[in-house]
Amino acid sequence: MITFERFVLDNGLKVLVHEDHSTPMAVVNIMYDVGARDENPDKTGFAHLFEHLMFGGSIHIPDYDEPLQRAGGENNAYTTNDLTNYYCQIPAENIETAFWLESDRMLSLAFSKKSLEVQRKVVCEEFKEHYLNKPYGDVWHKMRELAYTKHPYRWMTIGKELSHVENAHIDDVKAFFFKHYRPVNAILVVAGHVTVEQVKQLAQKWFGDIPMGDKYVRDLPQEPKQTEKRVREVHAAVPLDALVKTWHMDARLDKGYYVADMITEILGGGGSSRLYQKLVKEKQYFSNLDCYHFGSVDAGLLTVEGKLVKGVKMEDAASAIDEEIEKLKTSFIEEPELQKIKNKTESVIAFEDMSIMSRANSLAMYELLGDASMMNTELQKYQDITVEDVQKYSQQIFQSNNSNTLLYYAN
Repeated sequence: MITFERFVLDNGLKVLVHEDHSTPMAVVNIMYDVGARDENPDKTGFAHLFEHLMFGGSIHIPDYDEPLQRAGGENNAYTTNDLTNYYCQIPAENIETAFWLESDRMLSLAFSKKSLEVQRKVVCEEFKEHYLNKPYGDVWHKMRELAYTKHPYRWMTIGKELSHVENAHIDDVKAFFFKHYRPVNAILVVAGHVTVEQVKQLAQKWFGDIPMGDKYVRDLPQEPKQTEKRVREVHAAVPLDALVKTWHMDARLDKGYYVADMITEILGGGGSSRLYQKLVKEKQYFSNLDCYHFGSVDAGLLTVEGKLVKGVKMEDAASAIDEEIEKLKTSFIEEPELQKIKNKTESVIAFEDMSIMSRANSLAMYELLGDASMMNTELQKYQDITVEDVQKYSQQIFQSNNSNTLLYYAN
């Protein structure tokens, strides 16, 4: 049981405190309710660009890293299609340094054309290095465009096109910041060797005077139900043919999400999984084969992705995947196999809860989803899944008219 207390400042900033006095450290985690899905379709990549800009200096502090490191802290950040998260870990006795730094960049960044230009170049190089010039780097650009027709999940966090970041104007960047990175759209989690009263005092002192901002009301276009299978062929200068296949699945809080999570483990969860045992080890069709999903807040994608062994025909590899999936649709899995997956899931959740860094992140994530206390009930949702649920949900999502296939051929 992860315990925490919650309070809200007058400017709307939600604050969660998780006390753990077994450690001398503290974590300050700020999660902003903004991700790539909230971008203008003609100006994508902004949420990720801000991941960099937030370290480029705030209104009163030109360098974020240097004072934090002098106080013994370390930090990082990540951006997804759903959210943006900044976090740091620091000796608890120096925690006020983290409050000072985080509150100043929530107040305002040091917006300047020079700062934007520096971070824009960094992001553009990342775009080129990982998505344009790297073998298979465009796979998920193409798959997202294939699988989504309306929902903004159709572009990646790096952005839909390089030109969107290249042409980012300072006025657009400022507008994006003051729309999304405000107290009313943020969750602050403080975990570790702290007290609730201490955090209340520090939160009010450093964040209390920041203007609330307007609550962002999300009204995204919903993805219509897919009614026919989609297949796209790609030819590129890569060493091996690759096959990527996706099916639409339920949103993060739906029961189907948890069943889909179990299905990905059954099919692709390590060396004992069905796809690995049958298609990599026994038939030797694939050099590697994964099954996973993105855990997205809105309805997401379950994915099977692998690279073919040289000489294996694409149609044989695709049929072999379909055969394994058909087994899930037509037969109940054995109880011991399901229990093995549940045990593994319990282990993963328990391991994640071991560090205060992970606990702070999970509390912020569940609060973003609606209620941080869900962190304590998540495991039971997995334990309640039955073999009948696995078969029924497999029959629901693994339909031809719900599938998207990318046949990626080596030139």
